Amino acid sequence: MVDRRDFLRLGAGTALGLAASPALAQSDPRIRSYKTLGRTGLKISDISFGSASMSDPVVVRHALARGINYFDTAESYRFGSSEEAIGEALKGKRNDVFLTSKTKAGAGDTRAEMMKSLEGSLKRLQTDHVEVYFNHAVNDVDRMKNPAWAEFTELAKKQGKIRFCGMSGHGSHLTESLDYAIDNDLVDVILVAYNFAQDPTFYDKLRHTFHYSAIQPDLPRVLDKAKKKDIGVLAMKTLMGARLNDMRPYERKGSTFSQAAFRWVLSAPQVDALLVSMSSKEEIDEYVAASGTAKVSAVDMELLERYALLQGGRYCQSACYDCTGSCPQNVAIAEVLRTRMYDVDYGDPLLARTEYAALGNPAEACLTCATQSCLNACTRGIPIAEYTLDAALRLG
Repeated sequence: MVDRRDFLRLGAGTALGLAASPALAQSDPRIRSYKTLGRTGLKISDISFGSASMSDPVVVRHALARGINYFDTAESYRFGSSEEAIGEALKGKRNDVFLTSKTKAGAGDTRAEMMKSLEGSLKRLQTDHVEVYFNHAVNDVDRMKNPAWAEFTELAKKQGKIRFCGMSGHGSHLTESLDYAIDNDLVDVILVAYNFAQDPTFYDKLRHTFHYSAIQPDLPRVLDKAKKKDIGVLAMKTLMGARLNDMRPYERKGSTFSQAAFRWVLSAPQVDALLVSMSSKEEIDEYVAASGTAKVSAVDMELLERYALLQGGRYCQSACYDCTGSCPQNVAIAEVLRTRMYDVDYGDPLLARTEYAALGNPAEACLTCATQSCLNACTRGIPIAEYTLDAALRLG
């Protein structure tokens, strides 16, 4: 039996011990599996293109050359330049790919406002339609209850501007929002935060090493319900903060942390495929090398366990209720930590500042806080007061 301290002391060779499987090593990595996205019938690459950190047409073309055929973006990504890059890169290839975009349709937004957002995305993407259009980052069920959303998506479908509609989310009210959307037939596709650290069974397998309660324990139930209704299920946030460089000393060719994390997600029967932000050719080649390999090996498990141990006390899942109500100034702690993660972990200050500004400088109160009542609110030991203050200083 290995405790947390001993495990972290182990060297790369001792910890992994096993050579990478030759079957996983690829000199020319490319997509090897295409999955049906629920009732849509779309056959999409099992590892697909996310563009939150990208605005370079060259990167998009490289992804296409590697067999990726599903490209996801949003009007808010890099002030629309991500949509523009995808539109530019895929000229003449529109019939070979599936395009999706997103808008943050609010609880009080009108059908006309939603249509204006869609038409802006279509113009930047240089197309007359998208395959899926999402209500983006939903963490308030009232946004899905807004009747204008259902009216808008029905009209947009009739006009041929969207083929299918969806909802994306990763916050503490995700399951509540999903339940409503699924029960009321408001979505054809859902895009949800789902990684090995959000699966309640993952930590059950690690009880010999350390103890954490489950994040979003109700999420598997909701995903099962979506599958029963033949709603397409896409996973995002699959890399639990994406601190890839921290794991390089422990990896082997054909068995990197990212590939292990992808295999874990793709092995879940509820998930059709995953999206991951891709910002370079090197990232794309590493990521697509995991395509078609949904079996999690012992080597993969050791990489995932090591990552969980290294990052568990510093990564906010943005999906639990630990810190709710701990701040007398009502700072949206999880949202603040999410925006900080984009800068510190993802290395994308533009995305971090954009998302932080959209929240309205949410950690301003932390600059003068004297109580630090949030100090012990996180059961995972995240230093909330330190991180929110840092977010205010670096992003405010």
